[in-house]
Amino acid sequence: MKRVFTFALALLGMVIFWALDLPLPFLFGPMLACLVAALAHAPLEGFGQVSIAARTILGVAVGASITPSLFDELPKMAASIMLIPFFIILIALVGVPFFRKVWGFDDKTAFYAAMPGGLQDMIIFGSEAGADPRTLSLIHGTRVLIIVTLAPLFLTVFYDAELTNPIGQPTSELPVHELLLMVLAAFVGWKGGERIGLFGASILGPMILTAALSLGDFIHSRPPREAILLAQFFLGCAIGVKFVGVTWSELRRVVAAGVAYVLVLAILAAGFTVIVTTLGLGRPVEAFLAFAPGGQAEMTVLAIVSGADLGFVITHHLTRIVLVIIGAPIAANLILRWSNRRG
Repeated sequence: MKRVFTFALALLGMVIFWALDLPLPFLFGPMLACLVAALAHAPLEGFGQVSIAARTILGVAVGASITPSLFDELPKMAASIMLIPFFIILIALVGVPFFRKVWGFDDKTAFYAAMPGGLQDMIIFGSEAGADPRTLSLIHGTRVLIIVTLAPLFLTVFYDAELTNPIGQPTSELPVHELLLMVLAAFVGWKGGERIGLFGASILGPMILTAALSLGDFIHSRPPREAILLAQFFLGCAIGVKFVGVTWSELRRVVAAGVAYVLVLAILAAGFTVIVTTLGLGRPVEAFLAFAPGGQAEMTVLAIVSGADLGFVITHHLTRIVLVIIGAPIAANLILRWSNRRG
């Protein structure tokens, strides 16, 4: 019954956004409706495996954009991709002291709260290291929520981007065999990725298989429009539902810390965006989305609707996430040992 209520509420939010002609109604309508209800302590519940399955659609969309021409562009991206490690290091140098000294988080929680990796990955790694999982969930949930909310505003106001790019062809216009291949790539990539322990399996697994099909000349288009809208709907629900059970104390301390940290991240991301565009390493919209520290799924949606180069944006985000996931546990141990020796 909780899921039925959540679905009905999200559907209502989507219809209201659609009726008022507001941007991205399938994403922002459910997200705002579920967020408000969650903060009001309404009985909401996420959609579990259905939400995860919806993310596979975005993985297929990214994989379909990986074509031979993308590999021709990789050398041109190399210079901006090389900025990613410096971006991560700077975030750590600013973010960890920010959470420790300003907000009083313990060392482990401060480190994993500062890292701009995948939300689930940072919660899992942080919990295993002894950090507070509830705090990490709220910090990263707040980060994703605010960036997803403000990024479209920045795109339209500062970059004159139109968020009306066709997100895909209708199902009726796509070849049946390509649709079947996409479904197969989504399911096998997701479940196969989980079996081998691939991080972000619901997106990266389908992405890898679809990329292989695209490079093999078997797939020539993104998933149908209806599928991408469905993915936006469940993505919006998932973001809003993460705030279920938030207490007033958590709002004042943890969520407020997350909001303040987003401002810090925005300044750092803006600086790197300016560097990339000034040096001619990328166009403004692509540079902005590539360094916006949001979630991979959310940035995929914004890249699609803004007409940005999906390959450029996702290549940078994948680089950031891989470096954070590989480097975060190592860096955390080094920092904590150094901190303990000082203590």
